[in-house]
Amino acid sequence: MALGAADAEIVTLPTDLPTGLTITWLGHATVLLDLDGVRVLTDPVLSGRIGPLTRIAPSPRQDLGRLDAVVLSHLHADHADVASLRRVAGAVPVIAPAGAGDWLRGKGLDDVREVRPGVETAIGPLRVRATPALHDGRRWRYGPSAQAVGYVISGSRSAYFAGDTDLYEGIEELRGRVDAALLPVSGWGRTLPPGHLDPERAAQAAALIAPGVAIPIHWGTFALPRPVRGGGDAEAPAREFAVKCSRVAPAVEVRVLSPGESTVVR
Repeated sequence: MALGAADAEIVTLPTDLPTGLTITWLGHATVLLDLDGVRVLTDPVLSGRIGPLTRIAPSPRQDLGRLDAVVLSHLHADHADVASLRRVAGAVPVIAPAGAGDWLRGKGLDDVREVRPGVETAIGPLRVRATPALHDGRRWRYGPSAQAVGYVISGSRSAYFAGDTDLYEGIEELRGRVDAALLPVSGWGRTLPPGHLDPERAAQAAALIAPGVAIPIHWGTFALPRPVRGGGDAEAPAREFAVKCSRVAPAVEVRVLSPGESTVVR
């Protein structure tokens, strides 16, 4: 069901929840946000293999604990893995871009809320607002087309989850609105096609948004099998992002997490 700005659905949760933001990066674009006691998982991909891609980082632990919502940025297989969604979503609300609902329900997900950029919904005390994203959101090859989005998730703190995007017109409107920005800095192939942020453009995004903390995502997790992927340093994009950020956005604190590592944003 598509939501309008005036009729966003609400998921009711207990009111006596702790405050604060803990961010756990599980690899690629999969991040567990624990904000004010509400647990939101982004783009769950927990498998060891996605099509031709193999996981080169440690696999997430099997039990993620209670989840209150899942947010999906778009339907590419490395962001919307059906097996992972079935494992973690179940009756958990899934917030997804407009056009994705029928396909997701057909895969066995019961509670799908569709949003467009600018539309806001609520998960207990949190507000989840969809933002634009400059990325091809079609499910390759014959799947549905759903516009890619990002999300600003707000409570006592706020986090911007970019999903997959390039720099887009208006990204600077997020300036001063987020405490933490989760920014993609790489891909999984030898080249990075249009619609993605590389370390330099991700640093530019950090300069425009000016979050207190920036965390690089979408790096070092999946790769083509050898020898197709060649050599290279899987951690290089994250390090390069940190260096470039120090030059163009020195006020932004960059925290490079290992898969499974958590950080607290106060």
